[in-house]
This record gives sequence, structure tokens and C-alpha cells, in this order.
Amino acid sequence: MRRHTVALVTLADLAGVTTPAVRVRELARSLARPAAEGGPGHRVTVYTRRQDPAARSRSRLTSGAALRLLDAGPAAPLEENAELDHVGDLADALRRAWTGAARPDVVHAHGWIAGMAACAVARELEIPFVLSYHGLAAGERRAGRPVHPARMRMEATLGKSAALVLAAHAAEAEALARMGVPRTALRVLPLGVDDERFTPEGPAAPRRGRPRLLVLPRRLDDGGAEDAIRALVHLPDAELVIAGGPEAEELGTDPAVHHLTLLAKELHVADRVEFAGAVAPRALPKLLRSARLLLNLSPTLPVPETAVAAMACGVPVVTTPAGANADSVLSGITGLHVPASRPAAVGRTLRRLLADETTLHGWSIAAVDRARSRYGWGRIAAETARAYDRVLPEPEPEPEAEPELVEALAS
Repeated sequence: MRRHTVALVTLADLAGVTTPAVRVRELARSLARPAAEGGPGHRVTVYTRRQDPAARSRSRLTSGAALRLLDAGPAAPLEENAELDHVGDLADALRRAWTGAARPDVVHAHGWIAGMAACAVARELEIPFVLSYHGLAAGERRAGRPVHPARMRMEATLGKSAALVLAAHAAEAEALARMGVPRTALRVLPLGVDDERFTPEGPAAPRRGRPRLLVLPRRLDDGGAEDAIRALVHLPDAELVIAGGPEAEELGTDPAVHHLTLLAKELHVADRVEFAGAVAPRALPKLLRSARLLLNLSPTLPVPETAVAAMACGVPVVTTPAGANADSVLSGITGLHVPASRPAAVGRTLRRLLADETTLHGWSIAAVDRARSRYGWGRIAAETARAYDRVLPEPEPEPEAEPELVEALAS
């Protein structure tokens, strides 16, 4: 595997815990992992917009990987519309950063707005441009979320301009192909999991003696938590923990929590439903290990990162077959695919599952194996590096020494 200088461009704050921040940070570290430790050994710099005026312009992520903050607009967090206003500033900053010896071999943008700036500069400097979307506008619209009117058009334009597009799952790749992105430029590359932190071994959060079902939605109002509460009616011996949403001290004033609490009372299951609030990253492995099953029942956008993390902890996943979960969860092997918006049927299925310890034990073993073998960051980085090789020119062959010189050196 050839060693390259890689520029990762994102608008995520790498000091944060958002999904895009975690993905880019872990990819950078894994791409830079030395060859002696089984990694690609690339030289990686993550470029993002400065959001804190006091933050250092350059910092080290790990050996071989660095973070560079660029001045592009105000040094503060911005909403999407405001980020768009400063795409030109970001492009100018990238152009200045990539002059001389700092010129990367490949540019890999994460997200459509970062992609706009990175694509323009990469094309100007004739650097291969790779793009990861981290979700498409069409999926956001199906989930009822607001989408910038220019986003879908720009996603298609960027995909057609990229030398390589890394889709997060098969359904995203198909959607991109329908948007006109050439299939020859598409490759499916899922997000990874930290399989050293998410393991079956280790402490678990306290339980109350009942089998625990866990829900970790991206949003409490995405339908998944409500369906889980309705399914609980058919599981008289189980408890349900709903994590995510606001901090624990703000649960009492959150509209989504209020709606779900009223529903649980109406269905007479409130004594078996617990709202955990936002979960700190360091506490997530413990919470996952405490669950018998992870439920991912959103009809449109189930959360793929929690499904893979649960599997790495040995927790089977019951999910709607949407998005990345259709790929990661092997139905009948590492968990189960269930229909969306049919909580009664799901509840009856869960009741049978919880009574079948042999099946759950087998799924648990298979889930750990799949998470480690397919989704560990080491493998994701290796596949990413091989994908970069596809769009980079072959190195020039070493010139052959003249016969007279060879003879002279041998004598």
C-alpha cells in the first residue's frame, strides 16, 4: 500500500461528540496508524473551520495526524445557512494551506458544504477529490427535517464532479446513482466502530432485574421511541430505557419526553419506562452492555452508529431495515429486521425472542464477530486507503541503472 498525504475537510468541530466529528476524527487516526502496527501509515491533516477564537491553529490528533483550524467566517458555531455564506472563505483558506510542500495527494471532503469548498480548490490544483456525504437531503426530507433548498442539487453536482464517492451504505449508493453519480465512481464504505472501547467485556450499567430493552434514537420524536413504548405493552416482564435527547436535568421540560411519558401512562407501562437523557460517550459502552436488545425502530433514519456499537458489545439489534442498518444487521444472525410502524407485531416478536435464550446467545456471539471483522476502524481505514489508490496516479517507476554503473558498483 502506497503512503500518501491526505487532506480531510469537514465543518464538524472535532472537539465535539457529534457523529460527523467522531467519524472524521477516528478515520484520521486510523489512516495515520503506522504500517508497523498494521495501519496504512498515511500523513493526514484534518482541515475545519475555526469555531473557537482561543483554539490553537494546529494540534496533534495522533502520530501522523494533525488538526488545522482555518479562519473562514466568525470564530463561532454557525447554522447551515451561515456556513454556506462562508464557503468562499473556506475555499480561500484551503487554497492558501495547500501551497508548496503542504499540497496533499488526495482531498477527502465530508459533508456537502465542506465538499463545495474542497471540490473547487482540488479541481483548480488538479488534486483527486473524494467525497463522503454523511447523509443525503432526500433522507432528511423523508424524516420530516428541514433541508436547504440548494442541498439536493449541490449533492448531485458534487457527486458527478468527484473522482470517487464513498457511500455509507448500499441504499445511499443506489440513491446517488439515481441522482446521476456514475456507478464507476461509487464505493460503499460504512462507518467504523471503536472495537477496543465497545466490547462485551467490561462493566455494565445497573439493571432492575428485568430484561432491558434499549432505545438510542437520534431524535426522541423520530417515531422509534414511541413504537418501542407501544411494543412494551406486549412484554410484561421487560423494561425499556430511552436514552438521548436533552440532558437529564432538562427532561422535565422537553416536549418530546412529555409526549412519550403521557403515552407510557396511557398504555400503563410508565413504571417500566426510564428516560436516561443524553449519554456521555464514556458511559455509552456501560449502558449498551446492560441491554438484552437494542431497538432501532425509526421508520426512516435509524441510527447506524449505535447499532454497530451495540453489536460490538454483544447486544443483538432489532431494527427496521432502513439505511445502513439494512447492511450492518444481518437478520436472523446478529439481530432481526422488523417492519416499521407495527409496534404490536414487534412486541409479540420481542416476547418470543426474550424467551429464547439460545437464539439470543448465538446472535450475541455473531454480532461481536461481525462488528469486529467488518466495522473495526482498522479495516475501514484500510479500505479507505485502497479506495484512494484507485484515483491516484501510479508512481513513476525507478529508473534502471546503466550496465556500466552496475558493474562498477559490483566490483
